[in-house]
Amino acid sequence: MPIDLYNFPIPPLPTFDILNAVVPTDLDEQKVVYGWLDALSQALTSNKVQNISDLFLEDSWWRDLLVLTWDFRTFRGVPAITTFLQDRIGSTHPRSFKVRKGFVDLQRPAEDLAWISAFFDFETDVGVASGIVRLVPTASGQWKAHVVLTNLEDLKGFPEKIGPLRHPQPNHGSWEEDRRKEAEFAGADPVVLIVGGSQSGLAVGARLKFLDVPTLIIERNGRVGDSWRNRYDTLCLHDPVLHIFYHSNERESFPSTWPTFTPAGKLASWLDGYAEAMELNVWNSSSVTQATQDPITKIWKVTVKRLNGSERLLSVKHIIFATGFASPDANMPKIHGMDQFKGQILHSTQHRRAVDHAGKKVVVIGACTSAHDISQDYYNHGIDVTMYQRSSTHIMSVKSGLAINKLYCDGGPQTEIADRISASFPYFMNTSLAQRGAKALAELDKELLEDLKKRGFRTNPGIQNTGAFLLVWSKASGYYPDVGASRLIADGKIKLKNDSQIKEFTESGILFEDGSQLPADLGDMKDNIRKVCGDEVANKCEPVWGLNDEGEINGVWRYMGVPGLWYMTGSLALCRFHSKHLALQIKAMEEGVFGERYSLKV
Repeated sequence: MPIDLYNFPIPPLPTFDILNAVVPTDLDEQKVVYGWLDALSQALTSNKVQNISDLFLEDSWWRDLLVLTWDFRTFRGVPAITTFLQDRIGSTHPRSFKVRKGFVDLQRPAEDLAWISAFFDFETDVGVASGIVRLVPTASGQWKAHVVLTNLEDLKGFPEKIGPLRHPQPNHGSWEEDRRKEAEFAGADPVVLIVGGSQSGLAVGARLKFLDVPTLIIERNGRVGDSWRNRYDTLCLHDPVLHIFYHSNERESFPSTWPTFTPAGKLASWLDGYAEAMELNVWNSSSVTQATQDPITKIWKVTVKRLNGSERLLSVKHIIFATGFASPDANMPKIHGMDQFKGQILHSTQHRRAVDHAGKKVVVIGACTSAHDISQDYYNHGIDVTMYQRSSTHIMSVKSGLAINKLYCDGGPQTEIADRISASFPYFMNTSLAQRGAKALAELDKELLEDLKKRGFRTNPGIQNTGAFLLVWSKASGYYPDVGASRLIADGKIKLKNDSQIKEFTESGILFEDGSQLPADLGDMKDNIRKVCGDEVANKCEPVWGLNDEGEINGVWRYMGVPGLWYMTGSLALCRFHSKHLALQIKAMEEGVFGERYSLKV
């Protein structure tokens, strides 16, 4: 269900004032955690869920990723948590709870906040799971849970086959032919077809291979990584390298000399090498032209067009769309007069390099990340560039962000631990912390923000003052992590226009509603499903991105409303973590151990 993020009440944090509590000087963190987990274990294994109410704050949170619900669910408050557990423990039987040694820690994230953070491990009838609990002090002296995360790690009897993929004997000359036959699926169709061979498709493809699920990746470009390689030459990730390790058990795949911010071309080559190293089955220069599902068997009949013009009809159980946030056609704004404009009109995905337009006047429409990157590239090459800002933009500098980031940083926890810690902050619960973080960032960026304001560039503090946080999870746009373009705008080196809305294109430029002109020479993610599967299937699907009323992402990485149809997208960090969740759901279905999904509609 949609939620009005601009007006929903921001949940309070468990501050000392609200709890009327302090941290005692003689605190024994280990004793507190072991006692709490033992009490929870006894309540769950004896099916006496009503006994857990004293273990949680009244305003507490439990986020479950597959292990107890076979879905992504967040429950808030003791009544909701109690109902959820009563409904689910009878079919999942959580048990064998153990505190993970070395992962109990008293943390003080702010002067008015403190909690004991602890990892634990447990199992269910079909799964091996991990958990995180954060306990806070109360007025009575008892420590109670404010947040619990439970996460499915593996399926019993079906571990990831990483080591066993290696053949125990030398291969004398047959490896190349064996790989060709495997990739062509000449003898049998794949179980899973992935549409798109960039980071999200490769991540889930590797996870499925580790789980021994035959998978084929269809990539429209001639080479894996071309979706990055063919973008503008100056494109560079704004996430630091410690945030984008592909799989945590392969940390060494990025060498220590890797740059902090990865250039697109370098990432493209690494993705190509990754597909080869992981022996993923990829058909390059191919496209899925149609997919229809049998209403009885739920098998997908998929038509794939190859480079040579031939077509192959495949029968698969699962289709994963890994085609990004939207196609260029879906994002290109439709403005009256575009057909009479005599210059070039390019979408950001079509732009390659600034020097291609040397001596021209360029207008960049938009003021988010790509617009800033491209404008900066034009300025650096001495080209007259004007940014047209349609609406305000949230600006935060990457430098300041790195200064306050304590999770994904040098000296921080291992990537696999950091991923789970990050996931243990339910999105809605995290809004209060996001507000604090955004305020701290704004203070560090105060001079830059004031200079932008003087120049006339419109900034905003994010939805409900949460910075980029809710903008990312609601629409994945509206912000710019500054790596230099903001200073160029503030100093007038990149020109700015934002005092009137666009009316139409003319032969030589853009006409605005106030009568001024700028001379220039230069949708929905479900559209990707709609083009292949048709309107009927697309209309049944949940929205891919955005938050539902529990604060979970609507459709990506999870059941979308159509059996056997999935969507995989997100940053490299999100792909790394959630690719396993998607793969585990498919593996569980194929092995007959997938339980009843405890959906939001229940």
